[in-house]
Amino acid sequence: MKPKHQRLTLALLALAAIVGATLLAMSALRDQASYFYTPGDAIRDHVEPGRAVRLGGMVAGGSIRRAADGVTIDFVVTDGKQSVPVRFKGIVPDLFKENSGVVAEGAFDAGGTFVADTILAKHDERYMPPQIAGEMHKSESLKK
Repeated sequence: MKPKHQRLTLALLALAAIVGATLLAMSALRDQASYFYTPGDAIRDHVEPGRAVRLGGMVAGGSIRRAADGVTIDFVVTDGKQSVPVRFKGIVPDLFKENSGVVAEGAFDAGGTFVADTILAKHDERYMPPQIAGEMHKSESLKK
């Protein structure tokens, strides 16, 4: 075999190895990835129960309810168009309050309630996740 053909064969094998490694990594990460949804997206896409996702939006005013155990909180996340009930058991961040931005990590249960494992609250008064800000802006434009 000529040296030119050897180099071409090695280059093709290296390319095939890189493509194979990329496909394996994507396959492994597919089940571990946590996708971000607004309430409207989650309802529209019918997110299956038990799938790990992130739900982001605004905590609806007057929706926070604390259970008697002192650590379970029920509230509603909205994007201006749709709302999703959320249940969280644990200690919420100090910045968690009504009419503020929130991202909840967890999964939907069979009844349509989002059961959160982690709550991330906004970090300053003007902060809103970029996806939520865009969706809220679109919904405000449609109302006018």
